[in-house]
Amino acid sequence: MPRIAIAGFQHETNAYSPVLTGLAEFEMADSWPGLLTGRAVIEETRGMNLPIAGFAQAAGGVADLVPILWCAAEPAGFVTDAAFDEIAGRIVEGVRRAGALDGIYLDLHGAMITQSDEDGEGALLERLRGLVGPDLPIAVSLDLHANVSERMVALADVMTIYRTYPHLDMANTGARAWGRLAACLDAGRPAKAFRRAGFAVPLQAQHTGADPARRLYRDLPDAPGALVELALGFTACETPCRFPSVVAYAASLGAADRLADAAFAALLAADGAFDRQLLPAEAGVAEALAWQGARPVILADVQDNPGAGGSSDTTGLLRALVAAGARGALLGLMHDPDVAAAAHLAGVGAAFEGALGGRSGVAGDRPFEGRFRVEALSDGLCRYTGEMYGGGVGMLGPSAVVSLPGSGADIRVVVTSIRNQCLDLAQFTMFGLDPAGARIVCVKSTAHFRADFAPIAGRIIPVAAPGLFPCML
Repeated sequence: MPRIAIAGFQHETNAYSPVLTGLAEFEMADSWPGLLTGRAVIEETRGMNLPIAGFAQAAGGVADLVPILWCAAEPAGFVTDAAFDEIAGRIVEGVRRAGALDGIYLDLHGAMITQSDEDGEGALLERLRGLVGPDLPIAVSLDLHANVSERMVALADVMTIYRTYPHLDMANTGARAWGRLAACLDAGRPAKAFRRAGFAVPLQAQHTGADPARRLYRDLPDAPGALVELALGFTACETPCRFPSVVAYAASLGAADRLADAAFAALLAADGAFDRQLLPAEAGVAEALAWQGARPVILADVQDNPGAGGSSDTTGLLRALVAAGARGALLGLMHDPDVAAAAHLAGVGAAFEGALGGRSGVAGDRPFEGRFRVEALSDGLCRYTGEMYGGGVGMLGPSAVVSLPGSGADIRVVVTSIRNQCLDLAQFTMFGLDPAGARIVCVKSTAHFRADFAPIAGRIIPVAAPGLFPCML
């Protein structure tokens, strides 16, 4: 059996975030497990919707896997050089100690920026190539929002990229990477062609449940000898690679060029069809209150998405709800360890004065001051039930549900101690809340929420309130 080293190092870097991402953020468990080493890489991700889990399952029994390390940190600001050097160094050393190998697989994001290098994945691949040389096959899986660089294309023999947003095919993308790596081992490495567009697509417009993204991914060829991958880019990186790109693989350079040209032409033709519109928070709330349907309206606070490096503590949408006197509203997840701690100290049923959120220095934002009543408490252990995170356990930290007595509005806010994107109904139901029975459900998410919330929604409205993740480009 071929002997394959496997590792993962994931971060989506938001250049607008002032919060550096250090080693501790990769070591801690949040939406995903904490840093894993050795056999735990396989055993503690088994069954999860993660690329490395999909790769391990597909290769199991036909390859001798040598797991080294896997880690991910919640999106935020630049990865510190110290953290990158430590994790990349451990991966390279693990490959060195593995001895004779037939290939390497890396579970990466594709939009990592370190303090010293705007192409973190390229830097990691460069270090590995410096150890193993130019001939050992390396396969990489990437996020749909990857900012693919020429360096990454040159150093990896093949890349597979998610084709759904919400990312429901992460494990499948890892499995495809095994298939492509196995093909390299059997038939040699393919020729490559790379193209990059000159326009940016905001993330809320990259949703693959609607055209043109749905059509672009549906029409990608994926057959033996003809593979095309499309990345739509992560705009908050602010690097030259943040634009959509196409990578094609084929038996010859001419064939790869033809495949890339066809997919790239379709991408360029779709530019004007992406829906980039966003409503101001006040207008979104007004439309939600006017909705007469039986199902709730989902208001997506797209610019405060912690899954894209947002602080998850801005108060613009909350203020719009209160100003409109909204009734039957839920909002999550608000990241505020101080308010969560105060709620735990006060106890269920008690009320306290405080200031919620608004502490991240976001322009135009400020804390929401008022009186809060504690409706529910939790240790923050969230067992996900939705398709994207199902099978995993999230760590929200000590958490609470608070209402706003005296505000004139009926709103319940889920407050957490650890930043997590609101994308799973379990993040409400774990507190006894019923999103399907609410009138308005506000989520701090850009598009991942759609997988679990769209089935209960009467309408979905993305809104623009102040946040660290600009979506009005």
